[in-house]
Formats: sequence, structure tokens, C-alpha cells
Amino acid sequence: MPRTIGLSGTINLALVRVLLVSTYELGNQPLGLSKPMAALEAVGHQVRCVDVAVDPIDVADFDWADRVAFSVPMHTAMRLALQVAESVRARRPDLPLCFYGLYATVSRDLTVTSPADAVIAGEYEAGLVAWVGGVDPGRTIQLARGPALLPARSMLPTLDRYTRLAVGGEERLVGSVEASRGCSHRCRHCPVPVVYDGRVRPVDEATVVADVDQLVVAGARHLTFADPDFLNTPLHSRRVIAAIHTRHPGLTFDCTVKVEHVLRHPDIWSELAEADCLFIVSAFESVDDVILEHLDKGHTVAEASEAVILLRRHDIEVRPSWLPFTPWTTIDGLVDLLDFVIAHDLVPNVDPVQYTVRLLLPEKSLLLDRPEMTPHLGPYDAARLGWTWSHPDGEVDQLQQDLAALVEARVDQPADLTFAEIDALIRSQTTIARPRPVTGSVSSGPPGQRARLTESWFCCSEPTEAQLAPLTR
Repeated sequence: MPRTIGLSGTINLALVRVLLVSTYELGNQPLGLSKPMAALEAVGHQVRCVDVAVDPIDVADFDWADRVAFSVPMHTAMRLALQVAESVRARRPDLPLCFYGLYATVSRDLTVTSPADAVIAGEYEAGLVAWVGGVDPGRTIQLARGPALLPARSMLPTLDRYTRLAVGGEERLVGSVEASRGCSHRCRHCPVPVVYDGRVRPVDEATVVADVDQLVVAGARHLTFADPDFLNTPLHSRRVIAAIHTRHPGLTFDCTVKVEHVLRHPDIWSELAEADCLFIVSAFESVDDVILEHLDKGHTVAEASEAVILLRRHDIEVRPSWLPFTPWTTIDGLVDLLDFVIAHDLVPNVDPVQYTVRLLLPEKSLLLDRPEMTPHLGPYDAARLGWTWSHPDGEVDQLQQDLAALVEARVDQPADLTFAEIDALIRSQTTIARPRPVTGSVSSGPPGQRARLTESWFCCSEPTEAQLAPLTR
């Protein structure tokens, strides 16, 4: 067998059969498989990919493999990956297993009580190549910049098996791309600063554009940028969008942007609108300024409102993400959130699962040392990958569970109907009767269907029974 030089500079004496596994990537064709596949194939390894979000587990793939690596870019993916890895370990006790991606290091016990032999977070490609080659991958968090590699998508399930853009009465195929990794901010509830600690790693512009080219050939008519924040590197992002729009006019896109960045770069929105930005996702999280301060979000409720209004001047909608359940949540505060959504005409813009999200506290969360968090903390729960906490009012915790059950049971129901049930349930718990605001009384959105992705779940949500069931058979 010929010797080859890996990305880490080490010498691989034998080529290896590697199975890369994705469990969940927000309904998108997984970048978490395409990038490491390119790195591993570059040094000659044989690679297979499986995405259990769309395909059933085939034990023949695990029997074929010399090593198996699981992509874990978010909480839901990690919970599901642990289920699969435990079943693989039971079948093949000596098969080397690795977790890689943002959530790989969330548990202190991963290399002790879980099936994993190695965990690699951050810029994981070089470490993964080293591990596959039988070499110590090094630190569990790796931030060194690697070579620009075009994602390898030929072995992935086709785009028509993933989320679509619903707009104008039609559905379009969607491609997921990355213009950067990491984030320059340190929001205390977010897993990104635990790994990147305020660092950003832009992806080579030519590589992003080449990846878009192959997605368009595969049928994509819309792009979703997977960057934690698309405007962490505004000049880079503008160049990327300009290059893509020049090559593929009419190709629409969405991206994720902090409220703080929406307002800091008011001049960019006409440019992005002209390049066919349909909507942005933005972590509004709360309509309580005290809670926003606890989370270190960098914006106020008034600024979130201002962001909605600013974006709509350029015909760009915002799809807020929310964190309604924290130790500081009140029932009346939840009503405030509903009123904000109604007054800003955002009911069609919010997937119902957003009203159920409960604060996650993974290992090394920046909230753990905060004095306002300490009174609420319980023991660490390795199975759920985080520190437990309880609300001082048990009725609030019960309401969260009731809402989660309601939303999961209504997953195929139109969002406005589910919102009406959520609204009624929350208001039934409040002690202060008050009228609902007039829809759009602060800001009105466009009539008719608004652009959205058909995948309605969320990275910080707990896995549903439907997601878990195929993995436990």
C-alpha cells in the first residue's frame, strides 16, 4: 500500500475505510460530511457517507468501516449521534469511533462513559485526518487554519431529499454553504464561544463560490448560509455575495445575523436585497432586557424592534429565534413575547418550536459561573449533555413541557393555527388580563405567504420522538 501525506503532515502507512455519519443538520444536506470527505479523499482514504436523518441505518456500512466518525454540529445532532454510536459499539466493540464538530466536546464524560474514542471540535479536518491515519489527533479543540478544500458532495443524498424554500406558492431546492466558522461574540448561552472563544475563520471566497457552482448544478435555487453570524466578517461576506450574484443572478439566499450587526451595518441591506436576500434568521431570544443582559446578547428589546423595521424597508423579512424558557422567565414575560410577535406581524415568521425552547447549559457554558445562574443549577446530566436547572416557579417548567408536547403533536399543522393554541395556553396561565395588540401595530409584513424553509425544527431543541425512534430499534 503506498504511503501518503495527510493534512496534518503525518505519514499514513495504510489507507483506511472511513464511514462518516450525520444525524441532523437542520434539514440540510450535511456540510459536516462534505468537508471531511474532501479532506479524507485528498489523502486517499476510502469514504462512505450516511445521513440517518434521511436514510435508515444499514449495518453493512458499519461492518464495512475500519473507522466511524460522527458529525455533531449542534445539540440535537449530538443527542442522536450518541444513540447511534452506542448501538454501533454494542455490535462492534473494537471499532474506533470519533465525534467531530461544534458539539463534540460538550460532555466532560465523552471519552470515559460514551462510545467515543476521540473528540475534535473547531477546525476539525486536520485532526480527523490524523485520527483516521492512526495518529493522535491532538487537542480536542483545534483552531488552526487549514487548506481550502472544496466540499465533496457526490456521495451525499440528493438535494431533493432535504429542506426546501417555500415561497410564492412553490418549493425550491436549497443548498447549505458556509462562508465562515466561529463567531466574534460571546453570547453566554451559545455553544460557539465555548469552542471558538471570539475567533472567526473565514472560508476562502473562491471555495465558497465553487461550492455554490456545484450546488446550482445539483438543482439548488436557494442558498442558506450556515455561518453562526454572516456579518462577523462583513467585507468578506459582501465579496462572497457579489461573486455569487454575478455568476448566478436570481439565486436567492438567507443568512443568520445578530440584531447588533443588523443595526451596525444599515448600508448593507439594500446591497443584500438587490442580491436576492429573502430573509435573515436572528437570535432575538427574549423581550425582557434583564434576560438579554444575563445572556449578553448585545441588544435591547427596542433594538430588536428597530431591526425588524429596518429590514422591512428593504423588503427583507426576519425569522426570529427565541429562548423563551430561562430561570428568569415569568408567565407575564411570555405574554410580552407573544404580544411582540403579534405587534410586529411575525406570527408567519416564527416556527412554533421556537416558543418551547428551554435554556441548554452544556459543559463549559459561559453561564455556569454567573451569580444569577448559581441558585438554579442542579447536577450534570451526561445523558442529556448538560447541567440541569429548575425554575423557581414549577408552573413555568410545567408550561414548557405542555407547550413542547403541543408543538410536537402539531408539527404538520399550519404555524398560525399552532400559534393560536400556544397563545391561548400561555394566556390562560397569566394573572393579568390584557388585550392582545393589533396585528402589525408596530410593523407590518407583506401579505400572503412569506419565504421560509420547510424544516421547522431547531438546533437547540431536544430531539423529537420521531427523530429518536428509528435509532432505537
